[in-house]
Amino acid sequence: MTLGKNGTVFVGSMSKGDVYALVDSDGDQRADKVFTIASRLQMPVGVAYRNGSLYVSEVDRILRFDEIEQRLAKPPKPVIVTDRFPHETHHGWKFIAFGPDGKLYVPVGAPCNICEPDPDRYALISRMNPDGSGYEIVARGVRNSVGFDWDPTSHDLWFTDNGRDLLGDDQPPDELNHAPKPGMNFGYPYCHGGMIPDPEYGSKHPCSEFTPPVVTLGPHVASLGMRFYTGKMFPPKYQNQIFIAEHGSWNRTEKIGYRITSVSRDEQGHLRYSVFAEGWLQGQEAWGRPVDVLVMPDGALLVSDDLAGVIYRISYKKQ
Repeated sequence: MTLGKNGTVFVGSMSKGDVYALVDSDGDQRADKVFTIASRLQMPVGVAYRNGSLYVSEVDRILRFDEIEQRLAKPPKPVIVTDRFPHETHHGWKFIAFGPDGKLYVPVGAPCNICEPDPDRYALISRMNPDGSGYEIVARGVRNSVGFDWDPTSHDLWFTDNGRDLLGDDQPPDELNHAPKPGMNFGYPYCHGGMIPDPEYGSKHPCSEFTPPVVTLGPHVASLGMRFYTGKMFPPKYQNQIFIAEHGSWNRTEKIGYRITSVSRDEQGHLRYSVFAEGWLQGQEAWGRPVDVLVMPDGALLVSDDLAGVIYRISYKKQ
């Protein structure tokens, strides 16, 4: 999800291949108009807004829709910003966002559960200028990141990463990573969770060669979207906390995730991982799966759900 200058919420749908614009025209905090911006795209999960234009990711390219908020009812033909990315659909969906440096950040997942792909093509986070020029790799060893944001104080990049499968119910963990500078390697496919050598590839490079996660999240929780909370609506303790959408496990004996978690930081810099909102998993049956989070101008938190097919608004009012 991303927010336009005029308050339009844009959201992509991986399964349908559509991109939508949601408008609250009467100010009641509910979208009363829904426009389809594009259809039949390939996994357009990533949307980013900059200077009046909407950027949309597909598996192998980035599109741009200019003057989008003035043309919701009749969207313009998209401009192809770049088509440089691989064609593989396994981990081919791409969350995208503009960083504080004005560059567009685009992840490229590993084309497999576990393999040793070309490190200059896969398992990385890249960035480029808004016109597609100046492409460079920011981080390597990233299996499948579907969410990142920048610390509002330091402007450092933080991102979630999904751990590999088929090592059992309880390992490896998903990761929350911190990349204060370009060029860091976070271990995939050789090391997982900062401390678990891969049984197939771990002998090639020890875990000590890589940057460990700052927080290990639950195993197989499928951590996706994340945002630093910068709003004023929630109590002060939530300021600059990280909210993470956990989509939920798909192959674990007992399901886990299906919730919104938070990572807070105390005065000494210690990080604490806890549950913020749950209830989508009832016993072992899930009726919803959180995908992304978005902080609104009024401080409310939006949560998208691709199982229930809805977007929730979490608000706070002091009693």
